[in-house]
Amino acid sequence: MTTQNTSKRLDITVFRGWKESGHYVWSPYVTKLEARLRFAGLSYKTDAGSLKAAPKGKIPYIECNDLSSSSANQQESSQPKILLSDSALIPRTLSEWGVLPDLNGSLDPVKRSHDAGLIALLENKLYFYHAKERWIQNYYTMRDYALWSIPYPIRVLVGLMIYRNTTAMLHGQGTGRFTDEEIAESRREIWELFSALLTVSRSNSKGGDTDPFWVLGGDQPTEVDTCLFGFISSVALCTAAPDSRKVVESLPVLFDYAGRIHDRYFPDYERWSD
Repeated sequence: MTTQNTSKRLDITVFRGWKESGHYVWSPYVTKLEARLRFAGLSYKTDAGSLKAAPKGKIPYIECNDLSSSSANQQESSQPKILLSDSALIPRTLSEWGVLPDLNGSLDPVKRSHDAGLIALLENKLYFYHAKERWIQNYYTMRDYALWSIPYPIRVLVGLMIYRNTTAMLHGQGTGRFTDEEIAESRREIWELFSALLTVSRSNSKGGDTDPFWVLGGDQPTEVDTCLFGFISSVALCTAAPDSRKVVESLPVLFDYAGRIHDRYFPDYERWSD
């Protein structure tokens, strides 16, 4: 894994949607981004932020000094601040600036394709199964967590808007056209696939019993590891996803994988209960 250019320093604030420091949040994309930064040893602060301030209207986003070509030669104290959004685009930009390594830079085309396909399975399939479980099947729990900063009377109205929009989105995307039983079966199949991959990786790992092991079986993490860790930690904590939690609990290698990453890279965070 290529080491980031330590001559370029960033003052980074990650806006996570919630104020709780020292804790994971329910969004897999927030933890995905944090893992990407921590795998590179890049320090950052956290804050709640807001959807109104987010460049693309979604969480997470970051504020940092601008190291683009137009500002990189300025003194650090005079560099303007810039907002960057999206859990995939933020690392890409920081990598282009030379402050984050390219996790997939040493992969051959086949493994790059595998990595991208596994990320798509999580973000373009499992994410929508989770959205139905959280926002439709366990609506009130999800509403009160996601809309914590909104006063209760307004929270009811905003929650109903999100419920209706989510229902329409899931129907148009396709997930909303399946029964709960069909979605549950598909959701379990995805988790079982990752369980099988991790079982092989763990058995082939050259590390010790407490060292992290990685999805593609290499000595270093790749992009899919940031994404999978985000999804596992999200399920481990989200009380609006009880069925998903039961599935992950039934596949012990998933918590073993995430627990080793937590112990190595997130020792300052409160850990979920296995």
